Amino acid sequence: MSYDPSQSEPHWQQAWQDAGTFRAIRDERPKYYVLEMFPYPSGRIHMGHVRNYTMGDVVARFKRAQGFSVLHPMGWDAFGMPAENAAMEQGGHPREWTYNNIATMRDQLRPLGLSIDWSREFATCDDDYVAQQQSLFLDFLSAGLIYRKNAVVNWDPVDMTVLANEQVIDGKGWRSNAPVERRELTQWFFRISDYSEELLEALDGLNGWPEKVRLMQQNWIGRSRGLQFRFQTVNAPEGFDQIEVYTTRPDTLLGASFVAIAADHPLAKAVEAANPAAAAFASEARKLGTSEEELEKADKVGFDTGVRVRHPLDPSVELPVWIANFVLMDYGTGAIFGSPAHDERDHEFATKYGLPIRATFGPKGATLAEADALVAGAPYVPLKTELVTFVRGFSGQTDQTGEDAVAAAIAHAEAAGFGEGVTKFRLRDWGISRQRYWGCPIPVVHCADCGTVPEKKENLPVLLPQDVTFDVPGNPLDRHPTWRNVACPNCGKPARRETDTMDTFVDSSWYYARFTSPHAATPTDRTDADYWMNVDQYIGGIEHAILHLLYSRFFARAMAKTGHLPETAKEPFDALFTQGMVTHEIYLTEDERGRPVYHLPEDVVDGKLKDGTPVRIIPSAKMSKSKKNVVDPVNIVSNFGADTARWFMLSDSPPERDIEWTASGAEAAHRFLSRVWRLADDIPEGDEDPELLRATHRAIDEITRSIEGFSFNKSVAKLYELANAIGKSGAGGEHRRAALRALAQLMAPMVPHLAEELWSKAGGQGLVVDQPWPKADPALLVSDAVVLPIQINGKRRAEIAVPKDMPKDEIEAMVMADETVLRFLEGAAPKKLIVVPGRIVNVVV
Repeated sequence: MSYDPSQSEPHWQQAWQDAGTFRAIRDERPKYYVLEMFPYPSGRIHMGHVRNYTMGDVVARFKRAQGFSVLHPMGWDAFGMPAENAAMEQGGHPREWTYNNIATMRDQLRPLGLSIDWSREFATCDDDYVAQQQSLFLDFLSAGLIYRKNAVVNWDPVDMTVLANEQVIDGKGWRSNAPVERRELTQWFFRISDYSEELLEALDGLNGWPEKVRLMQQNWIGRSRGLQFRFQTVNAPEGFDQIEVYTTRPDTLLGASFVAIAADHPLAKAVEAANPAAAAFASEARKLGTSEEELEKADKVGFDTGVRVRHPLDPSVELPVWIANFVLMDYGTGAIFGSPAHDERDHEFATKYGLPIRATFGPKGATLAEADALVAGAPYVPLKTELVTFVRGFSGQTDQTGEDAVAAAIAHAEAAGFGEGVTKFRLRDWGISRQRYWGCPIPVVHCADCGTVPEKKENLPVLLPQDVTFDVPGNPLDRHPTWRNVACPNCGKPARRETDTMDTFVDSSWYYARFTSPHAATPTDRTDADYWMNVDQYIGGIEHAILHLLYSRFFARAMAKTGHLPETAKEPFDALFTQGMVTHEIYLTEDERGRPVYHLPEDVVDGKLKDGTPVRIIPSAKMSKSKKNVVDPVNIVSNFGADTARWFMLSDSPPERDIEWTASGAEAAHRFLSRVWRLADDIPEGDEDPELLRATHRAIDEITRSIEGFSFNKSVAKLYELANAIGKSGAGGEHRRAALRALAQLMAPMVPHLAEELWSKAGGQGLVVDQPWPKADPALLVSDAVVLPIQINGKRRAEIAVPKDMPKDEIEAMVMADETVLRFLEGAAPKKLIVVPGRIVNVVV
């Protein structure tokens, strides 16, 4: 009988289901909560899903075997624009599209044999999840964590919706390709900036997170120490006696040559009200996106308002005030001073408009003339730790580093009374309003008499109306009178429901907490939350390293403040792992016009299409539907079995690195698993083999440490070794069966179906998934031999195994008889032969 996963894998999955094996239970055992970032239901799983969930499954099964009560849930991040776009383009309804996709993807995931508690499954568009999210919103609102204000946003005039900065590409809407405008709208905000200091400081305690992720979060929060001060204006419109500025480089103030304000600055609006040319410029400036990348790429342009300001250090010097397209109201005070000698952006602007470029400092020892000459063609921007000479410094300032100079400038300004040192953060409050249908409704009503009125909790959930159409651009909720027009919950008079829905990042910012009690009548059940939180191991892509994780950290704090999570869960993820991508070669030809034509991997054999046309091959690219270099996991499972897909994903490279899927690699994985299956097919009689026993316990020890360290590829390599050792061993009977049972236990987290087969065939009782994790006997880990690497001219070329107590002269004799060493010596004697007992041998040729 041959290895047939199409028969065995469904059998064992049914056995686990019948036994309720993976149902998470709150009991006296220590708990372990493993969670992968949940997927968007796009309609098909991909190999990235397989890799992500296989890694989580290894951890979940391993911890279960170690005696933990494991929570390993699954859900769907189900709201968002793709469903609405599908409704626009294909007809139908976003809800139907979403739930159909969920059903398809669930059916594709189940054959992977994941140890998921499916009884806890939910989608963020479920009525129950919507109700609890709206309940959280009302609690946050009551606690002062939410407010509403006018804000400048990216507005897509075709789709008629607000776009996040990430959805503005080259100044255009990511879907409509229409030029994006900056428009002022009334928006709802979470007060995440109130937690800037706490979110930043707490990063130091996240020792289970990758350093690169902590650094990305640190930079996004962006704490800076600077100077806030005021320029006194000259000939400004009435009411604008001064302009407030915040700068992180007050040491360059004596090199200032202009002041720039945002198009939405109150002074700019006052100027444009009386000046059509200023109004035309400001209108164009507002069309530019608000992302830093957009501002960086854009041509730096400005409009001279005619207003002037006096320099605070020398009132006889007046600086022009410009409206500039690279200054935003949302950053700092909406006004900056330009010091073009020491800033690339300011230098570009000053050069364009012929503004003065005056050096504040130069390289150590530079004169005023030398420093000014240096910055004429390009700005001089040294490291903050570099010692420079100030040629236009504050009183007594000569040679200082940038860090010291900033502190000195702040101290001087405070002593002179024109400014004060301020600590600011780059992090801005989180605007959650989205002018679209397929999202969680914001549970408030706007009443002419009562103002903005929260919906009553007994009226939740506020559900989306189903009778909507998408044949007209914009938010269909604005056009739905029976849903939009309601009675005020406070006074009962006619009122209007909020038609904005929540940013989908809200949905994914607390799902980890809901999984602890997914059917509770409140957002969480505190008994369950106290038991299961925190998430012990979180797994997902690096693309979510900033916003999703930052918003989740804020939400945990807000939920703790409102009583839905314990204080100990304010940092919800104890450990984080970011896995690499799955890649594949790209195959392409060109059409008659020279445009690329992409081909699926199954259509290419030996570098040619089935009709013999050769293809161009681009190696190891991220899998992409548009490039057709995708491999369908469903086909892989159908052809080779789930365990083959899992084994390949774990074996080829460290999990934090990208992995390239190859057909040959999948076939090799399948061959190895077939060979393991055959090991238990015919167990001969034989004696005990002490070496096999030692190999088994060494494997237990090393695989345990490798899984704990997320080095799954090392675990796989050790399992190859153990399988080979069993195959070569002369052990038989119960001795061989014991080794096979240990192999089954060690393989169970990676290839659980084959492990059950192996366990059963080797005489194991019950299911291997229910067996405790094996423990290595320390006595069997002690080897009587050591392996000494042999370095020849500094490079490792060979190794020898020797008894631990072998004398040095005997080791030297063995080295001199080694074939590799002899080949390098070419008949000559070595210049040096150094033996470090128990460590290494160095040969110098």
